[in-house]
Amino acid sequence: MMAEVVLVATTPNPNAMKFTVDVPLDGMFNVTSPDDAETIPLVKAIFDAGGVASVFGTSDFVTVTRTDDADWAQIEQAVRAAVAAHL
Repeated sequence: MMAEVVLVATTPNPNAMKFTVDVPLDGMFNVTSPDDAETIPLVKAIFDAGGVASVFGTSDFVTVTRTDDADWAQIEQAVRAAVAAHL
């Protein structure tokens, strides 16, 4: 069975969304640039979608902060695909 996003929620920051997944993450990460994402396949796949400013993950969720002009639908699709492929 592949991991999946089970809940998408807004946060107090209008440029951030919380994606709860159905498996625990291995450790914690806080990545603020695509270059720093190279060693974390899940995070690299999310940054590759474009429009991503940072990715934070711990426990059973990932919070993605977008750039001001980024499309949430595109980012959500990338997060769902990355979770399915890398968790």
